[in-house]
Amino acid sequence: MGTLRKGDLVEVRSKEEVLSTLDNDGLLDGLPFMPEMLTYCGQRYRVGAVAHKTCDTVGKTGGRRLESAVHLEDLRCDGSAHGGCEADCLMFWKEAWLRPVEPARAQRASAMTSRAGGCSEAQLRAAVYAHGSTGSIDPIYVCQATRLPLYTEPLPWWDVRQYAHDVTSRNHPLAHALRVLFLACVRKLLRLPLGFRAFRAIYNTLHAFLTGRQSPYVDGAISKGSQTPHGTLDLQPGDLVRVKSLEEIGRTLDIENKNRGLAFDAEMARYSHHTFRVRRRINRIVNEQTGRLIRTKFPCITLEEVVCTAEYSQCRLMCPRALPSYWRELWLERVEPETEAGFL
Repeated sequence: MGTLRKGDLVEVRSKEEVLSTLDNDGLLDGLPFMPEMLTYCGQRYRVGAVAHKTCDTVGKTGGRRLESAVHLEDLRCDGSAHGGCEADCLMFWKEAWLRPVEPARAQRASAMTSRAGGCSEAQLRAAVYAHGSTGSIDPIYVCQATRLPLYTEPLPWWDVRQYAHDVTSRNHPLAHALRVLFLACVRKLLRLPLGFRAFRAIYNTLHAFLTGRQSPYVDGAISKGSQTPHGTLDLQPGDLVRVKSLEEIGRTLDIENKNRGLAFDAEMARYSHHTFRVRRRINRIVNEQTGRLIRTKFPCITLEEVVCTAEYSQCRLMCPRALPSYWRELWLERVEPETEAGFL
């Protein structure tokens, strides 16, 4: 594991220093340093989370382990080198690309070592395309998200060391970690064939007592194969919206809890009834499995400070990746500026 902890102040090393750590494909231990990250060189940031584990959004295999990497406070990829991708991913930073600012932490940090040959900026920018894809009308992009299975390794959910590191890294307070793990154990009862209603009632009661929130589970009301409704508010960045009740949202979902292919999951339930500003409209993203840029059939919305907290994610609890939650506009309602007093 690395030496940095959540909250540590670090300085991103100079462009020349970072490039010297990379191979000709712009990789360090298989992890790409992307052109979008160059703008942060020489600047100081706080560690937002230690990225000792993450979730596999490519192969859907669950949790993955990686070494000596962190996320910096809300530094997200703007997609400028990847066809204007709007996925807004939180970027991974190897500790070798960072310089601890606090003297005590700097003394414990390992010295940066250059890789043989290094990488030029031109090579770095060319590496965003898969080999043979440069100049193509439909290029295949390479980024931290598409390569995730290549610089990580499987992390079984039962490996308790990860939960200890969640606490020692300061990613989560001990009380929070214990609450998440306890509720996850209770949820296992919901998968038993007998007594489902009773177990769900017990879980809902415990969840409300421990978190102060209603149950995160939503039951889609529309039969499989039937068309789910579509609605639009023409929302723009900065607009105020309130997330509708879970009951209202449930009426727009099929029995797989999807609306026109977009899932509403348990991680999104905590935001019900709360008010947020629109962060952006999502129209195009890089498909993490193919590397190709795709356009969404129905634009979806991301909200400021609304991300996956991995409290309910099976096999990847407390993942620090903080992926943005995608919202259909009919799950939201406009809030007039004069009612902004209720804003979070």
